[in-house]
Amino acid sequence: MTSRVVKCFFIFLTLSAMAASQDLASFEKRITVKTLPNGLTAVICERPEAPVFSFFTQVDAGSVQDPLEKTGLAHMFEHMAFKGTDTIGTRDYGKEKAALEKVEQAYAAYLYERDKRVGRDNSKVQELEKAWKDAIKDANQYVIPNAFPKLIEGNGGEGLNASTSNDETVYFYSFPVNRLELWAYLESQRFMHPVMRQFYDERNVVIEERRMRVDSNPIGRLLEQFTTAAFQAHQYHRPGIGWISDLNSFSATDAQHFFDTYYIPSNMVVAVAGDVKAAEAMPVIEKYFGQIPSRRAPDERTTTEPPQNSERRVVTQEPAQPLYLEGYHRPDYRDPDDAVYDAIQDLMSNGRTSRLYRALVRDKKIASFSAGFSGLPGNKYPHLFAFYAVPLPGHKPDEMAAAIHEEIDRLKKEDITDEELKMIKTRAKANLIRGLADNEGLAAQLALYQTRYGDWRELFRSVDRIDKVTKADIRRVANKTFVSTNRTVGIIESTAPAGQTGGAQ
Repeated sequence: MTSRVVKCFFIFLTLSAMAASQDLASFEKRITVKTLPNGLTAVICERPEAPVFSFFTQVDAGSVQDPLEKTGLAHMFEHMAFKGTDTIGTRDYGKEKAALEKVEQAYAAYLYERDKRVGRDNSKVQELEKAWKDAIKDANQYVIPNAFPKLIEGNGGEGLNASTSNDETVYFYSFPVNRLELWAYLESQRFMHPVMRQFYDERNVVIEERRMRVDSNPIGRLLEQFTTAAFQAHQYHRPGIGWISDLNSFSATDAQHFFDTYYIPSNMVVAVAGDVKAAEAMPVIEKYFGQIPSRRAPDERTTTEPPQNSERRVVTQEPAQPLYLEGYHRPDYRDPDDAVYDAIQDLMSNGRTSRLYRALVRDKKIASFSAGFSGLPGNKYPHLFAFYAVPLPGHKPDEMAAAIHEEIDRLKKEDITDEELKMIKTRAKANLIRGLADNEGLAAQLALYQTRYGDWRELFRSVDRIDKVTKADIRRVANKTFVSTNRTVGIIESTAPAGQTGGAQ
C-alpha cells in the first residue's frame, strides 16, 4: 500500500476504536445518575485514565432570569460565588456580618436620596455616599482576599472558572481524585452559605468589564443593539452584562434574593467525570450536596416573542473593521427541526469546505471570513440563526449581504449533494467523539444534557437525529426560516478615525 493509503487506514482504525469506546452503550455502563431528596441531580461518569476528575455544576438560571431593572444580576452572583463562605474568606464572620448589614442600610439610604426624581438634596447625596463607602471600608477589614480560589489551587485544583450565559450559569475546575471530599465540601458550601462580601468593589469590576466588552468595543455595541432590535418582547433583549444604570443600582441584597430564588437544588445538576467510582463518590456527594435546603421552584415562564413581520436594521458607523450580520428567528432546541438547523450550520460554516467560506472567501475573495450559526444569543428559548461576514478592504457590507443571500437561495431552491449530506452526518459523529475526549468536556456535556432534557443520553440521540435529516428537510426549513420579513440586520460601516480624512470602506 502507498503511504497515503496506510495513513488513511490507520486513521480509520483509530476513529473506529474511539467510536466503539465512546458510544451510548459504553457510557451507560460507566454513568450513574441520582436525584437527591432535596432535588439536586448528580451525574457520575467513571473514567479511570488518570488520578484526576473534573466537574461541572450547572445552575439552570442565566441572564434571562435577571429581574426587571436589575439586569446583570445573574452574572454578578457568579462573581460572588468565588468570594467564599461564612467560614472561608473571613477573619471574624460575626463582626463581618454586622458590618455588611450596615453597608446595605447605608446603601439603601444613599440610593433612595440619589434616585429621587423630585426634591433631591445633592449635598445629602454626597454625605450618604460617603457614609456608604465608609461602611464598605469597615466591612472589608474582615476579608481574607481570594481565600476560596487559593484554597482550591493550593490543593492541586486547575482550571477554576465559571460562566454566565443568557441560559445558565456554570462552575467548574479539576482536582486530584484524592481531593474528592474536599471538592464536595467546598462546592456545596459556597451554595449553602454564600457571603456577599466586597460586593460593590466587585460590581465596579463588572462595570469596567461592560465598558471593555460593550461600550468601548464596536462589535460589542453592534451586538447589543442588534439583539435588542431582534427581540422586542422576550428577555433575550436584555444584555447579559447588564445595562449600566442597573449595574449602578442593584445591591448585595438583590444578589442574595436572586440566589435564594434560583440557586435551589432542583435547579442544579452536578456532573463529575474522571477516576472516581460511583459507589464511593455518590455517598460523598449525598453527604455534602444533600444538605443544601430545598425551596420552592421559581416560575420558569418567559415572555413569548411575537412573530416578526418586517425586516429590522441596525447600522453603526465606527472607525473600525466593517461587519455584516443578519439573524432569523427560529424555534428553541426542543423543536423537531433542531437537528436540521444543526445540519445547515455545518453545511454553511464548518471549515474551508463550507459553502460560505468557499463562496465569499475562496471564490469571490470579498471576505476574510464568513459563517452561519444557531444560538444567538442563547438556545434554551426561541432564538436566532445568524449569518455574518467580515469584508476585505475595498468591499462593503452590502456585498456580503448579496453573497450570503445567494447562498441562502441555493439552500431554498436546490437539494444539497449526497456528498455534502454524508459529510454533515460524519462530522456530527466526529464532533461528538472529540467533545468527550477529556474529563472537562465530558462533564460539561453531561451536565448540559441532563439539565436540558432530564436525560444525559440525549447527547448521543442528538447525533441520531442529525443522521435522519434529509435533503428535503434542509430545503423545507430554509424556505420556512430564511425570509426577509423574519430578518434582523446589523452592520458596522467603517468610517475614518476622528481627525483624519478619507473615504469609508
